[in-house]
Amino acid sequence: MLRSKLAASGYILGSVIALLLAPAALAQDNPLLDPNAASGAHFHPQGKPPSAATLRYRDAVKAGLPFEDERDFEEHNRGFLKTPPYTKIMADAGNIAWDMESYQFLLQDKDFPSIHPSLQRQAILNMGYGLYEVLPGKIYQVRGFDLSNVTFIKGETGWIVFDPATTAEPARAALKFINDMLGERPVTGVVYSHSHIDHFGGVRGVVDEADVRAGRVPIIAPEGFLREAISENVFAGNAMSRRSRIQYATILARNPHGHVDQSIGKNVSAGAPGLIAPTISVDQPFQEITVDGVKMVFQNTPDTEAPAGMNTWFPDWKAFWAGENVTATIHNIYTLRGAPVRNALNWSKEINSAIYNFPNMEVLFASHSWPRWGNDRIMEVLRAQRDLYANMNNQTLHLANQGVTINQVHNVYEVPKSLQRQWAARSYHGAVKNNVRAIINRFLGFWDGNPVNLDPMSPADIAPLYVEMMGGAQPILAKGRELNAAGRYRESGEILSRLVFAEPTNQEARQLLADAFEQLGYQSESTSFRNSYLQLAAELRTGIAEGIVSNTNSPDVVRAMATDQWLDFLGISMDSRKADGMRWTINLVTPDNGEKFLVEMSNATLTNIKGFTKPDAELTITLNRTDLDQVMVGAKSFEELEGEGKAKFEGDRRPFNELRSILTVFTPDFEIFPATANARAVPTNVKPFQFGADLMSVTE
Repeated sequence: MLRSKLAASGYILGSVIALLLAPAALAQDNPLLDPNAASGAHFHPQGKPPSAATLRYRDAVKAGLPFEDERDFEEHNRGFLKTPPYTKIMADAGNIAWDMESYQFLLQDKDFPSIHPSLQRQAILNMGYGLYEVLPGKIYQVRGFDLSNVTFIKGETGWIVFDPATTAEPARAALKFINDMLGERPVTGVVYSHSHIDHFGGVRGVVDEADVRAGRVPIIAPEGFLREAISENVFAGNAMSRRSRIQYATILARNPHGHVDQSIGKNVSAGAPGLIAPTISVDQPFQEITVDGVKMVFQNTPDTEAPAGMNTWFPDWKAFWAGENVTATIHNIYTLRGAPVRNALNWSKEINSAIYNFPNMEVLFASHSWPRWGNDRIMEVLRAQRDLYANMNNQTLHLANQGVTINQVHNVYEVPKSLQRQWAARSYHGAVKNNVRAIINRFLGFWDGNPVNLDPMSPADIAPLYVEMMGGAQPILAKGRELNAAGRYRESGEILSRLVFAEPTNQEARQLLADAFEQLGYQSESTSFRNSYLQLAAELRTGIAEGIVSNTNSPDVVRAMATDQWLDFLGISMDSRKADGMRWTINLVTPDNGEKFLVEMSNATLTNIKGFTKPDAELTITLNRTDLDQVMVGAKSFEELEGEGKAKFEGDRRPFNELRSILTVFTPDFEIFPATANARAVPTNVKPFQFGADLMSVTE
């Protein structure tokens, strides 16, 4: 039914027939492209179809959804110009950076019972692939080349590019495609809407840094962009990388029983990320800037979807760019990959500010999803999102002030019924259940008031006692089978999780827990919930898989790091248990940028302070920051730079050698459940003091 709506509006991906005719050949090109997807067969030999309970749940949910409202399909296709002749974009490194073929099973006009009906609708809407005209002769978008859209504003002489994707290759392809379609035009400006990498990482695909540095191409970003673009992912970057692979299921098969969508787009591209520093900072609440003849008013929106972000109003065109503050979903107040909890009330207020400062909007478009047109429709969408962010904040605190705890609120809070009937307020990206818990955490912290949770035992330590008190493994397995059969998957997960932690090699427990997670995944409207359940089910069955994913640890990103951030990261990387008895100070001097730091090891803790050195420090290291960049990305070692005359060591090298000896190489493959890691060697190509062996906490 949903695909037929797309077909009726003139949009079907041209190569869907090729996928159906030759899935095996395509699968050889992309390991995520599952040959069973088109037929609806499961990608995993131990996978299960939707249970009778899941089917009943799905039917009940489907009956309450507003499928009669089909405006999103009309808006999604409005302005469609052309699909490119390819569905893959290759990375410069030789791997596939982007592949829309792997999702074409969604366009078969099938109702997949393993996908929440609302999510399937969203997943089909996110199959938009090609060039779209948002405002005739003025605003265009290339959609479906990455998680985010690449937006092109037509200036007097060239293109102003808004949010040039995650990696260079899709951004480059988008620029070439629009130029091929509409005529060659140079890029005359770039805008970063906010500090997440899927909105700036592809910049080198659309602009040459020399043109930026020469002042020919301005890059506009919100105040604090550069530091926020780095800092959110530095200190817990490796953990975020692992958690991102769960939340985004970046290496899970693309299949009706696996990855189907990322709610604000299909997935994250796996090309080469970069970063060119902004040249213009938006530091006022509203700031007017004209680029290439196009007048823009930037609305600064810090502490909303990102710590540094902004919207843009085009007064001459009555068009409003919402960045990622307003998309076709309720977003994350807390994102499962890990990030500071966001300010739901402030988010609501910034949307409200846009409503009343720009009341005559006729076009609403953003860095994800599709535009809306007409003032009434736009205000309906803006108010839906404004009201739900405010309602979640206010009513969560209303409940908390009556004693509802962080471990209860998601089972108590209800979205107002009028908002439940609006597609723009559904939980595709951020789950309401997750968000309301985050709001309590923001105001009251993680403790629920129960003293037993002041000092809780680790799961692996308490699990054996639970198993013992429940009579051992066999009664738990029997109850798990009974609960699964009754569709009580959350309860099943509670007891089976205890058994898996107590008996990691109990295969039946692992399989039953995986079965419960799988059904919960099928029932989830939120991609974050679905992906997490399905990814962990796969890991319980066959361990942690490997695959190619985007890596944000590029030279550009490292160069943008402040030196003190890197030194702080060294303090996290060092194993304090091995530092007992160490005591020393090191001066670090970088003459090319005039910085100096005092680094001190004391009480098995590494600290640093900018602007200070000690004349009696055990060691002074002097090198330019541009050369330190080479150490941070692993291109050179300190010794190599010393041999080249680019680094000078004065004093006792013992502190340097001691620090190097206690640094840990982080890899994003640690276990969530025991006995799921597949044996692999610690990377041998990582140099001492390199920043982040694999950092991929790139997304929203």
